[in-house]
Amino acid sequence: MTLQPRYRRALAFVAVVELLSLAYKYWPAGSTPVVVASTDSVGVAEKRLARLREIAATVPAKEEIAASVSAELATREKGLLAAGTAPQAQAQLIQVVRRLGAAEAPPIEIRATELGGVRPLGDTYGEASVSVQIECRIDQLINLLAALPSQPELVSTSDLRINSTNVKDKTVLVRLTVSGIVPRKLVPEKKGAASF
Repeated sequence: MTLQPRYRRALAFVAVVELLSLAYKYWPAGSTPVVVASTDSVGVAEKRLARLREIAATVPAKEEIAASVSAELATREKGLLAAGTAPQAQAQLIQVVRRLGAAEAPPIEIRATELGGVRPLGDTYGEASVSVQIECRIDQLINLLAALPSQPELVSTSDLRINSTNVKDKTVLVRLTVSGIVPRKLVPEKKGAASF
C-alpha cells in the first residue's frame, strides 16, 4: 500500500512534533532556582527571631563556664603521672616512695619492688601500681603513709600488709602497694577475639 503525499507530510510533521516534545520533556533543568513563597506568618517569624536572640544571648555565659571548667580540669590534671610509657609511670611511683623514705630519720630503704599492671580507671584515665617492700619502725610507716597524699602527684595507697620482724628493734616488714593516676593512652588495649 502506498501513501499519498499528503499523508506522508502529515506523518513527518507528527514525527517532528513528537521528537520536539520528548526533547522538551527530558531536557536538563536550567540553573534557575525555584523560589517558594514562605508559608510562615510575620508573627511566627518574629517569635523564631526572639527565640534565636535568647539562645545567642546565652553563648557568652556558656563560653565562660567552659573556660572555667577547662582551667579547673587543667589544675586537677597537674597531678597525673606524666610519662610516655607505663614502665616510666611506675618508675615515677617508685621515686615518690624513695623520696618520702629518704625524708625519714633514719631513711627508709626499699628492699624489693614489684611492678603491677596499668588498668583502666574510668573512661579517660588509668591506674598504675607498684608494690614495694620496706623494713622500718611503725612511726616511720605512719609518717610515710601520712605524707603520701600530700604529694603533688595523684598517688595513694591501694594495699598494705604489715608483718612484725624484729621485736627488739620494734621494726616491721611492710609490703606497700602505691597507685597513681596516668593518662588513658598508657593503658594497654585488651586483646580480644577478632571481629568479623
